[in-house]
Amino acid sequence: MSTTTAMDPAADAGLMQLSGSASVDDINGRPVAMESSGEESACEREEEVETPGEPVPQPIETRDPHTQKGEAPRLETSSPLVPTSQLWTSRGDGTVKLRMSESGPAAEPPVTVHEVFTRTVERFGGQTALVRKEGEKWRTLNFKEYYEQCRAAAKSFLKLGLERYHSVGILGFNSTEWLISNIGAIFAGGFGVGIYSTSSPEACRYVAENCQANILVVENHTQLEKILEVQDKLPHLKAIIQYSGELKESRSNVFTWAEFMRMGQEVPDAQLDGIIASQKPNQCCCMIYTSGTTGVPKGAMLSHDNVTWVARQSVKYMGFTDADVMQEVVVSYLPLSHVAAQIIDIWMMLTIGGATYFAQPDALKGSLVNTLREVRPTCFLAVPRVWEKMQEGIVSTSAKSSAIRKKVAVWAKGVGLKTNLRMMQGTAPSGPPLDYLLAKKLVFRKVRKALGLDRCTTCCTGAAPIAKETLEFFLSLDIPLFELYGMSECSGPQSLSLNHSFHLGSCGKNYPGSMTKILNPDDNGEGEICMWGRHVFMGYLNMPDKTAEALDDEGWLRSGDLGRCDADGFLYITGRIKELIITAGGENIPPVPTEDAVKEAMPLISNAMLIGDKRKFLSMLLTVKCKMNLETGEPTDELTDEAVELCRRLGSGATRVSEIAGGRDHAVNAAIQDGISRANERAASNAQRVQKWLVLDREFSVPGSWVSQWERRYEGVGPTMKLKRPMVLKMYQEQIDKFYNDA
Repeated sequence: MSTTTAMDPAADAGLMQLSGSASVDDINGRPVAMESSGEESACEREEEVETPGEPVPQPIETRDPHTQKGEAPRLETSSPLVPTSQLWTSRGDGTVKLRMSESGPAAEPPVTVHEVFTRTVERFGGQTALVRKEGEKWRTLNFKEYYEQCRAAAKSFLKLGLERYHSVGILGFNSTEWLISNIGAIFAGGFGVGIYSTSSPEACRYVAENCQANILVVENHTQLEKILEVQDKLPHLKAIIQYSGELKESRSNVFTWAEFMRMGQEVPDAQLDGIIASQKPNQCCCMIYTSGTTGVPKGAMLSHDNVTWVARQSVKYMGFTDADVMQEVVVSYLPLSHVAAQIIDIWMMLTIGGATYFAQPDALKGSLVNTLREVRPTCFLAVPRVWEKMQEGIVSTSAKSSAIRKKVAVWAKGVGLKTNLRMMQGTAPSGPPLDYLLAKKLVFRKVRKALGLDRCTTCCTGAAPIAKETLEFFLSLDIPLFELYGMSECSGPQSLSLNHSFHLGSCGKNYPGSMTKILNPDDNGEGEICMWGRHVFMGYLNMPDKTAEALDDEGWLRSGDLGRCDADGFLYITGRIKELIITAGGENIPPVPTEDAVKEAMPLISNAMLIGDKRKFLSMLLTVKCKMNLETGEPTDELTDEAVELCRRLGSGATRVSEIAGGRDHAVNAAIQDGISRANERAASNAQRVQKWLVLDREFSVPGSWVSQWERRYEGVGPTMKLKRPMVLKMYQEQIDKFYNDA
């Protein structure tokens, strides 16, 4: 998905390492893509192994990947809507017209979050809902307890003064308290608003102020300190709740989780029930904050219908089963401030009675694989960076295998890739080939077991583009990675690949009930991807101009992404209109603010171009101020007088670009690093810090009314001095690749 997620690049070194001495071919697991349950005898199936503590995951029976797993029941009753003819609003208390149709998925009755929750409690009240680990023990809440705690939190929010259409900001790692706070805020008539745990104090202040947060729920003292630093600038803030760890000092407006949950005991049930009854499906229930190209975060308002309708369509399209048939299990580790994590971990599991297990806070520093092995989820979504680290771990452990085992693994991967590609293209024989069945037994099952994915029937990748090499690597191991595409503004998904609808490199086909339009396609059929459906958001909070830019007159959502659809309806993403970097970790980063901050910190720099799309971390190409040839417009090697003076102040005698480029001048080099470090201190999160940089040996071209031979080859900036990023990327591909190869 082309959406926002925060991951800490500093943690990459330890991310997702396979532990132990097992090689790629001495682990046990089950493939998903190619076989029906009838091909595996009872004696070949894996035994259920109990994990330390309680509970163990619900038993999952072997399923036929060629068929749907089942459908959530259609909700036949509908909540009344607030009458309106407007498709969008920028008001928190506003309403919108739902994009409903007379038949099909878009005709399903709209419902509120509370209605979905109460129906789930009626059907699956005793089933496991939320599970967290305390020491070596798993602690659970069933759906009845989950619902009761959400009501208790809602009453406490009301006691603390949560106003209608105001927000509860949640700052911390995924947890039971995160979900209870989010849904409790909705029950109480407010909005649940996630704030990335890596956010700086100033970034927290902006979101909390913009969404008019009356209450902030923080994980621990570290997060509390961020809020205390800026609380004087938050006029709507009434209380802060810390849900983990002891309070280090007493403050009148700061409470522990236990204190908070007792607070609302005297609030009458009738008061809360009245607020819940007044809520309508076409009103806002939560907000996802995303960044635009200007770097100003925007609060994408999602209605009750947005999240409940998307969750229902997702479980149907992906073939998830209700808990009375077979309970689905997910591991929650991606930031819940991200729309994809919310849809899967909260709303989809709530819809079908699925179990959400919370990973450890250090999941992305190495512990995630251990959690996966213990929980063995039935569905797993990861950003490309996680899949890359899994790939690196598999390759590393395989390298330690014996020569014979290496040969077997190479042979099996060849068989897996060939067979899966044939299946994808529809040219495979009617039954699985014998060599595939043998490869599955010798290698594929064992890899899945090592990764904790032996029960997983849906492995998804989203939030950022993924390399074809990674897709083919996992496909060769019989683990197809299904690409998602979407954004916060469409409540998460627009398209998804699945076993029955899968082309390598494609993001699949439209979700049922949604539509895709390619705006102004060129000769290759490429144009801007536009979206329509009940998943399209209400608008940006208090930003009517930005909302009008995102939605056209007919209500189509303009993605800013370039793409094309093939004859079979498969969507391919080919580029972006908007200048937005999406790292391999799924972090959406507007480049201009970072580039401007570096130039401000170091006046010697004339141009700074941020690099990091599909990459593990951010890097930067820099140019220094030089004189231009007035006849040809070409940059020269001679520094400007201002640049020479700046160098002298730094203790450098450089007068030419060539004396500085590539780190040749130590004094200038140190000063640039100092400037970048100062710019990094202002970054909103760790993922937005520049880790590597290089001063180029010449300035980017500035074309005018003339076009020189050099410009035709190296045109890097336009007449308005805006970087032509694709051209610069192409020009300096070798230097850019060296940043990441060296890492």
